[in-house]
Amino acid sequence: MMTVDEIWLSALEHHSYCPRQAALIHVDGLWADNQHTIRGTAGHRRADTPAARRERGRHVARAVPVWSDRYGLTGRCDAVEVQTDGGIAPVEYKIGERHGIAAELQLCGQALCLEEMLGVSIPVGYVWYAGPRRRDRVAITGDLRQATFAAIDALRAAMRSDRLPDAPADQRCQSCQLAPTCLPDVVANDDRVGGYLKDLYR
Repeated sequence: MMTVDEIWLSALEHHSYCPRQAALIHVDGLWADNQHTIRGTAGHRRADTPAARRERGRHVARAVPVWSDRYGLTGRCDAVEVQTDGGIAPVEYKIGERHGIAAELQLCGQALCLEEMLGVSIPVGYVWYAGPRRRDRVAITGDLRQATFAAIDALRAAMRSDRLPDAPADQRCQSCQLAPTCLPDVVANDDRVGGYLKDLYR
């Protein structure tokens, strides 16, 4: 579980996907596995194993710890590539398919960390989606940086709040491992909360 002053890079993706899920995981310290998380853990074994070697003419380091004192970020990159021209590029691995810009925000956070640590400029990174077996090139643009800064601010505000974000109660909840704890169908409908509590304590 993170402290209020630091943000895990993975929390940026969680918050972008569902702010309530991010708060439950990274503030309340709750976790549960389902078929999606187990599949993700199994698929990440290679990326989670520290190693360094040359691949397709590039030097690739895996499971690289990174941080940023300036932005209060911490975590690790699935991989960091040294390109043939000497440029540095973070690489994020996702087991499933793309969900909005969640992975791009996490990747940009990794780039911010690497820029601060190495004193370099990082214009591009990559996201590998195992579902469609596709590697997407992600330009670390000014717009993406601003979206990442906004996500950092929103997540930090949620961490400081004494109230959980609202539950979306939509299709995301169907595959969320925290649905039994989150109770999205109950808390998303204020008219049902009173009745639920009465039934619970009857």
